[in-house]
Amino acid sequence: MNTKQIALAVPFAAALLAVTATTPAVARTAPWNSDWHSAWAASPQAPTHTPWYANWSEQGFADQSVRQVVRVTAEGSEVRIRLSNAYGKTPLRLTGATVARSAGGAAVRQDTVRALRFRGAGGVTVPAGGELSSDPVALPVRAFEELTVTFFFQGPTGPATFHNVAMATSYRAAGDHRRDAAADAFTDQSRSWYYLAGVDVKNRDRGGDRGAVVTFGDSLTDGFGSTPGANGRYPDRLAERLAANGTARPVLNAGIGGNKVLTDSECFGESALSRFRRDALGRPDVRTVIVLEGTNDIVQPDVPADHCTAGSPRVSAEQIIAGHLRLIREAHARGVRIVGATIPPYRGFPAWNKPADDVRIAVNTWIRTGGAYDGVADFDRVLADGADPAGDSIKDEYVLEMDHLHLKDAGYKAMADAVDLNSL
Repeated sequence: MNTKQIALAVPFAAALLAVTATTPAVARTAPWNSDWHSAWAASPQAPTHTPWYANWSEQGFADQSVRQVVRVTAEGSEVRIRLSNAYGKTPLRLTGATVARSAGGAAVRQDTVRALRFRGAGGVTVPAGGELSSDPVALPVRAFEELTVTFFFQGPTGPATFHNVAMATSYRAAGDHRRDAAADAFTDQSRSWYYLAGVDVKNRDRGGDRGAVVTFGDSLTDGFGSTPGANGRYPDRLAERLAANGTARPVLNAGIGGNKVLTDSECFGESALSRFRRDALGRPDVRTVIVLEGTNDIVQPDVPADHCTAGSPRVSAEQIIAGHLRLIREAHARGVRIVGATIPPYRGFPAWNKPADDVRIAVNTWIRTGGAYDGVADFDRVLADGADPAGDSIKDEYVLEMDHLHLKDAGYKAMADAVDLNSL
C-alpha cells in the first residue's frame, strides 16, 4: 500500500459510516438491574490440535476429573458457573461438579468445597451447541480471588469445546476426584480450559451500574507470552487499575489467540464478525467493549500455510476497517460503549514486510482519527520503540524475543496502563 492508498483509508471509512447513518448510532438498552455479575469468562473454541500448544480437546474425557483454576474480578456472596458445549456434536453429560477456593496448584481449601447443582440435580446434560448455568451456591468470594472448578465426566464426552490459550494450568485425574482437597490425583496438566465459559457472582451493590468491561481480541488479549498462572494479561492488569482507582468493575477476557476480524480458522476460532455477539455482547451486564483485532488478518497471509493458517486471504486496510465498523454498529445497537485499540508494531517478526505494515498503519490512522469508536486505546504508541525512527518495532523490555510480536508481563502492564479509564 502506498502513501496515497493510506491517505484514502480514512475517507473510505467515513463514507461507510455515512452509509449506515440512516439508523441511530446508539439505541440504548434498558438499565441492567440484576444482582448477578459476570466475574470471569473465556471464549469457547472448537476442538483442535496445534503442534506448539498441546491440549486435550480432540480426545475429550472419559471417567476423568478436570480441575480448572480461574481468577474472578468481582466479589459476591454466591457463585454459579457457566458450561459451554458450543462446538459439541453430541449432548455433553456432566456427571457432577464442585467449586472451591484455590489452595494453589490443583489443591483446594477443603472447608470451601461446594457441590454444584443444575436445576436441583447433581449432574446435567448440555445439548450440542448449548450453554447453561449451574444453580447458585453460597460461597463468598472476593475480587481477584482464585476459584477452582472441578468437573467429573463418567462417560465419554467426545471432542471438547475448550479455550486454547489459557495461560493458566488445568489438571486431570483418572476417576472421580471432584471433592479432593489434595492435588495428589491430578497428575496430568494442560494450559487450556475445557467446557468452562464463565463464573458469575451475586452482589447487590452494582457499582453504580457501571457494568462489565469486555476485552475482545486475539493473542495480545489472551495474554500469550505472559507468565503462566500469574494473571499478567492486560485485562487482568486493567481490572486491578480500575479497583485501585475506586471504580472497580468486572473485566472479562474475550481474546482468542490467532483470531482474525474477517475469516474463521480451524485453530484460532470463528472470525470477530461471527463471534462478537456471543463473546462480547452476550453477557447482560456488559457496558463497554475494547476491541484489539486485525494483527492476524495482516500477518497470517505471509506465514507458512498449515491447517491453522490456511484460508487467510490477503486483505486491505479498507476491508479491515469495514469489519471494525460492523462491530461498532452491533455494539451501539445494544447500547454498549466500544473502544478501539490500535494494532501494535511487529517488525522483527519473520513474516514482517513493508506492504503489510502499511495496512496496519492505515487501520491505526483510522482508529485514531475516524471518529467511529467511542474512545481509543493507543497500544501502538505505548509499545513502539521510540529509538526506532520508523516506530514499527516494540520496545525490547516489552516484547518476546522469540517472535517480536507477543509481549512479556511488562508489555501487557503497559497496555493496561495505556487505557484511559474515563473512556470506559
